[in-house]
Amino acid sequence: MFSEEEWNEAWKHPLLEARLEGLGPREVGKVRDMYRVGDLRVLVATDRISAFDRVLGAVPFRGQVLNQLAAWWFEATRDLVANHVVSVPDPNVTIAREAEPLPVEVIVRGYITGSTTTSLWYLYERGERAPYGVPLPEGLAKNDPLPEPIITPTTKAAPGEHDERLTAAEVTERGLVEPALWARVQQVALELFSRGQEVARQGGLVLVDTKYEFGLQGGELVLIDEVHTPDSSRYWDLAAYQRGEIVHYDKEHLRLWYAARGFRGEGEPPPLAPELARELAQLYVTVFERLTGARFEPGEPPAEPRIQRNVERALAELGVGRG
Repeated sequence: MFSEEEWNEAWKHPLLEARLEGLGPREVGKVRDMYRVGDLRVLVATDRISAFDRVLGAVPFRGQVLNQLAAWWFEATRDLVANHVVSVPDPNVTIAREAEPLPVEVIVRGYITGSTTTSLWYLYERGERAPYGVPLPEGLAKNDPLPEPIITPTTKAAPGEHDERLTAAEVTERGLVEPALWARVQQVALELFSRGQEVARQGGLVLVDTKYEFGLQGGELVLIDEVHTPDSSRYWDLAAYQRGEIVHYDKEHLRLWYAARGFRGEGEPPPLAPELARELAQLYVTVFERLTGARFEPGEPPAEPRIQRNVERALAELGVGRG
């Protein structure tokens, strides 16, 4: 865990954006800044945090945790599927090989939970017994484990729009993914989820559900974006769950804080309180340490000049000309 001194320094210098020189135009996502250099992408994980399709503020260490945790998982799952990572030259940066993304987000769920209109529990509670085309038994209670993990795909919506839920059959019926490739994607997703649940349990966590994104490189399937982070996954504390309590170790902590104050995406959100930012930072770092078994080491502040140096060095070592 970070020290009081490290927190105070990080609070003064959150990584809100990464304006890197000599890399061409900056592409800005909700929480990442990206540069294209040849067939590579320089992906910078900032400390911006989003929910309800809105950027709500900044949480120090968030970008570093997500980048380093995703890098750890990419390496820990190479035996299951290849991925897009070329190098991780900085705590906040991944350099990835360009891939052609599949137009489907693959969500794997191990438990029946949630409160949004697309969640399994919302649909099940209202009498739907085959949400996303997957038959579920009678008698399930909220937060119960499913008989086995299921895949609930969605479309990948354009910015500002919402994903559309699909059945697994609709993915091929609509021509979104070719049948043999979709079969491979589903197999790999379930294998990844099983690995994730095993590692999480060893770290005293429950991997409840998660999102995977896949792409193609030279016709080969690769895992892209991020994997098993507290932003792309739902984690619960294992000991609390075994006592019948739900303690969130993911971005749900942020959503619940805002929902309790009446904000669910409409109107002007309340400012992200400093105490909430610290709680979230501690939560993210705890997940990192429990999953990896390593101590979190904050990167040298301020982050932006450090990132510039490390990216320049990495691209030079790769023999890639800058934009």
